[in-house]
Amino acid sequence: MKKIKLIDLWIAIPYVLLLGIGVVMVYSSSFYNTMVQGGNTTSYLIKQALFALVGMGVCFLAFMLKENILKSRGVLVILGIVTWTSLLFLLVKGFVSPSSRVNGASGWIDLKFFNFQPLELAKIVFILYLALVLTSKEDRLGDMTIGAMYRDNKAQFWFLFTIIVMVFAQPDVGGSMILTVLCIVLISASSMPSKTMIIMNSSIIGLAAAGLTFVLTVKPSFFVHTYQYQRFLAMLHPFALEKNAGAQIVNSFYAISNGGIFGVGLGNSIQKRGYLPEPHTDFILSIISEELGLVGVLIVLGLLTTMMLRMLLMGIRSKNTYTSLVLYGVATMMLTQTVLNVGGLLGFIPLTGVTLPFISYGGSSMIILSLALGIVLNLEASEKYQSIKSR
Repeated sequence: MKKIKLIDLWIAIPYVLLLGIGVVMVYSSSFYNTMVQGGNTTSYLIKQALFALVGMGVCFLAFMLKENILKSRGVLVILGIVTWTSLLFLLVKGFVSPSSRVNGASGWIDLKFFNFQPLELAKIVFILYLALVLTSKEDRLGDMTIGAMYRDNKAQFWFLFTIIVMVFAQPDVGGSMILTVLCIVLISASSMPSKTMIIMNSSIIGLAAAGLTFVLTVKPSFFVHTYQYQRFLAMLHPFALEKNAGAQIVNSFYAISNGGIFGVGLGNSIQKRGYLPEPHTDFILSIISEELGLVGVLIVLGLLTTMMLRMLLMGIRSKNTYTSLVLYGVATMMLTQTVLNVGGLLGFIPLTGVTLPFISYGGSSMIILSLALGIVLNLEASEKYQSIKSR
């Protein structure tokens, strides 16, 4: 119970508030379409509330775990195997049975009680795995050349690389971008020499840019016919493609324009009434903008920003490299998801299908994000306790 007194309220309070806002807005943005389709108008409300409760439970359990369990190589190996095999299963399933794809992508495994998305697990595995590896080799990283570093970390490199490739091949461009950014940030925050870090990060960015250039130039059939490619075209010409691929972005613009500063009122959105498909997921911030206005959007983004800045601040202050890397990793994960989601609905970048943390409907995202926060709160509390103990 002493540990609970050390919980960081700058993270815990915004977390709970975002969960509450998410539940309310998922219900508001989903009930009309559900009613038209003849379903239970409270179905998404009930599911999202359950996801939020489960997420809080997972967060609390992660917070109460002993630190040595979080750093356990055995636990991390099991999570890594589950992630890798799940992604491979989805890749094979999508190839063997194209009809199983959802919107052209194979990213979910039906567990009957909810759809599990391996990508979400991959995010936390990347953070914990890189933090552990970079910390365990902290003393040697400063003197290692690129070649020596590759030879010493060959297995780790191919493990992470194949996961990114499998996510990209689903195809999930947004997910592969998040994993790539996590690698870049955590490598940059390690004790690696600046020259080596620049070369490695440049290589990662170069490979990603080369892959994107190849896809856009060669236009392979496996990608051109996907909705990701259509979303890229929609970003460039939204109004020209308003009746096809650009419909989502254009209707997002209308929603934001309708909302103004104070919104049209909770539950009164027009764009959620058949204009924006799945408004409770990717475009939930557009509905928040229409119903609660700029004020509502700023509150949501302000709460997310408070959490991320707090994690970055604690990471900078921490004297433990592992703790710092995990804090940076979780903050980066949240920031990248937020940027991809907001940038997509504003038309600044292609739509990626990335959800808004703690707000959008979804069980996998909610549980993994809550798990990540529980780990963050755990490491922060442990460091505070050690600091008090040493006085």
